[in-house]
Amino acid sequence: MPHCQTLIAALRRKGYRLTPQREMVIEAIAHGGRHMTAEEVFAQVQGRVAAVNIATVYRTLDLLCNEGLVSRSAVGNGRTVYATIRHGPHLHLVCRKCGCTVEADEGLAGPLRETLQAQYQFAADLQHCSIVGLCGDCQAALPAAEPSGPSE
Repeated sequence: MPHCQTLIAALRRKGYRLTPQREMVIEAIAHGGRHMTAEEVFAQVQGRVAAVNIATVYRTLDLLCNEGLVSRSAVGNGRTVYATIRHGPHLHLVCRKCGCTVEADEGLAGPLRETLQAQYQFAADLQHCSIVGLCGDCQAALPAAEPSGPSE
């Protein structure tokens, strides 16, 4: 069964009505093969039928996220991307200066998840999250640190 049909079937089992517009949004995100913004999903759907608006795309993506079928991640510069659960758990390392994004090994999240649970009784959903910082290139471009004491 194609991935989009798996998502559609999951929503039907939960009692959701599947309009043609919702199905097209699901198909776009399921077959995109990458992280997509809502605007990219909208552009794909509009390429097929003009009778879809961006609000429908956002509502459908919200529904898919709430049902655990799609994950949402902020990747800097005000951008939010979506990916289906088939994409698997992973971390995004986002440079706050140049905006580059690198996918990191999800295994790194395990110790953080365990620490958050043990110390704060917080069950973190780290299936798909972003960590903002500076990439190696942007760190290298920083001016050299000034000496902290008086020079002799």
